Amino acid sequence: QVQLVESGGGSVQAGGSLRLSCAASGRTFRMYTMGWFRQSPGKEREFVAAIRWSDDMTFWADSVKGRFTISRDNAKNTVYLQMNSLKPEDTAVYYCAAGLGLVGAGSEADYDYWGQGTQVTVSS
Repeated sequence: QVQLVESGGGSVQAGGSLRLSCAASGRTFRMYTMGWFRQSPGKEREFVAAIRWSDDMTFWADSVKGRFTISRDNAKNTVYLQMNSLKPEDTAVYYCAAGLGLVGAGSEADYDYWGQGTQVTVSS
């Protein structure tokens, strides 16, 4: 069982930055591909980024490529999402997810555990 707790959300003006953190419980964090997803009001949850467990290869949604950075610290059981040049359309609840041994970015169904989400609001 893995528990995920996101933090770092908040309100920021367009062009600003935020860093989200996701702290995981358990001793097998390094074996999980970690992903970030987001959901805006009235929309389905969508993939944002992922970092593979075996080699830290990263995967990105086109909408955030070049603006967001995903990283992980296995010693701290934490994954980060650095978000720069934020836009109003980035406003959403951001969710952290963990997929055991996941090779690619996967889909929502491929992830085994989910956090509760953290709100990010970007004003114009």
